[in-house]
This record gives sequence, C-alpha cells and structure tokens, in this order.
Amino acid sequence: MVRIGLLILLVGIGWLTADLGHVEGLQYSGAYLLLSSLLLAVGLYGSTHGIDRAEARQHRRLILLAVTVGVLLKAAFVAGVVYLVSGDPRAVILAVAVAQIDPLSVASVMSDNRLSDRARTILGAWSSFDDPVTVILAFYAVSLTRPVEGGLSVSYLADLGLNALFAIAVYAVWRLVRKAPPVLSYLAAAGAVATAAWSSLMLGIAAAGLYLRLPDARWLNRSVSAAFALSAFLMGLLLVGGANLMMGVLLGLSAFAAQMLAALVLTHGLPVIDRIHLGLAQQNGITAVILALAFERDFPGFVAVIAPAILTVNLVYVVANRAADTWGGRHGRAAARPSDR
Repeated sequence: MVRIGLLILLVGIGWLTADLGHVEGLQYSGAYLLLSSLLLAVGLYGSTHGIDRAEARQHRRLILLAVTVGVLLKAAFVAGVVYLVSGDPRAVILAVAVAQIDPLSVASVMSDNRLSDRARTILGAWSSFDDPVTVILAFYAVSLTRPVEGGLSVSYLADLGLNALFAIAVYAVWRLVRKAPPVLSYLAAAGAVATAAWSSLMLGIAAAGLYLRLPDARWLNRSVSAAFALSAFLMGLLLVGGANLMMGVLLGLSAFAAQMLAALVLTHGLPVIDRIHLGLAQQNGITAVILALAFERDFPGFVAVIAPAILTVNLVYVVANRAADTWGGRHGRAAARPSDR
C-alpha cells in the first residue's frame, strides 16, 4: 500500500509541475527518448539480477511455461477483452504493457509467511523472468504497426542477433572482471546498462543480469528505486492532458483477471492455497510505467490509459489478497476445529 501511495504522490507532483510550468510535447524530445530507454535498461537489469538461479532451476518447467505460454495467454486475454469492449486498435500493445508482474513489488511480499517456500520461489522467478519477455514482446508488437524495410522476420532476426552479440560481449567482460577489484564490476554493469539504453538492446541487458552480478546489490536496488521514482514523475508530466479512467480501469481489471487465468492453467498440481496466491499476484510497477513512457511518442494518450490501469491493478491486488487472507484464516481455523460429533 505504501508503494501505491508513493506512485500517486510522484505522479501528482509530475502533473502539477507540468501544469504550472506549461510543459508540452516532452515525449517528442530526443533527451526524453534516451532517458526512457535508460530507465527501462536499469529496470530490466535489476529484474534479472535478482533471480536466484539455483532456486529457479527447481521449478524451471513451470517458470518456462509462465514466461512463454503464460505471457502470451495473459496478453491475448487482456487484448481480447479491451478490444471487444472498446474497439481500441492499441489493445494488443496496451495488453502487453501490463502483462508482466512487477518484481520490485513482489520482492516486498517475499518474506510474507502467507506464501509457502515453493510459491515464493515460483513467484520470484516468474516476476523476474517475464519482465524482459513482455518488454521484448511489447517492442515487437509496436514494430507491427510500422513499415519495416526487408520484412519483419529479417528485422527480428537482426535485432536478436545484435542482442545476442551484446550479451556475449558483456559475458566476456564479466569473465575478465569477476575476480578483479569490485569497482570494475560496478563499472562494467554501468557501462552495459548505458550501452543497452543507447542501442535499445533490452533483451541483451536482461540476459546480462543473469551473470553480471554485483558484489553488493544495494546500489543497484537504490538505482532501480530511483528509476521508478523518476518514471512516475515523468508519467505525471505526460498526464497534464488528463487520464482515460474508463479505459484504464478496464485494462487494469483485465490484467488482474488474466493473471488468475494463467495461474489456474499453469499451476495444476500445486496446493490450493499456493494456486490462489499465485493467481492473485498481479502487480504492476516500473516496467509498465516505463513502457507507457516509451510508447507515448508513437501512441499519444498511451500514458493516459496505462496510469489508471496500474493504479487499478495494485488497488485490486491489496483488496483481493486481504480477502484471500481472511478466507484462508477462517478456513484454517475451521479445519483445526475438532469434530462436533
């Protein structure tokens, strides 16, 4: 709940700044485009950097399904609902922008005893892995709206090749600095993030987070938190023209329902209580915010929909999980009660 309040506060400050300062057309500046790419690169690197690879391997099949079938299932469900209700041609891109689970928000509840060890492992890896997957899917979805010289397939292959080369180069650097003084690891990470932002190699920087690990992640966590704060402020600047509340609420409710559907399909065989908590795990944060910033240039009014959608998702998360906790507590007490016979 604190994070929701902070998001509203920062967006409000941004909106007030834009209103008083008469800020307009920010999304069309080159500096804005580079800044939004940098914020996205920081968020993606932070997402994959926090993955516990040993724990993720224990549930690799479920996690693989979640970030492939699950992401596509959620995006298709949300896009279908939004398009059927509104007829908005941006439905697919809006859906992908909110399809991921925010790993920063998830991290804040990982110590909660409501979750079993198994559910914590699955949720932590799920939220970290599907972040980069949805970002790449979002950018590819946007490319479908643009004419591409040589065909989309050639463009995709070229983009994947560049990302792979970047990831290999970062791996080579990591091999050189991993046993060197820690400052070189920090410089390597900062250089990789800056290069990815400049070249839009988001899949490459997401992959780099899996092996380019920092000796102390506190600076990275602070950087990601700062990126979230700045992103929320920028979102507020772009909301000076108003918010599309009806579309935003529809998108947010659809995203939350999509997570419940994906969890129901993918978690067969897990205990009921784990399936419930995984189904109610949808939260949106830095990635959805930054995708809204990145796409506002191509789709004016994108932020006006995404902002209330993020708020809707996070408010529903709080209400739904409190209701589930109440039900779980009553169910547990009833099960522990001796038979009346």
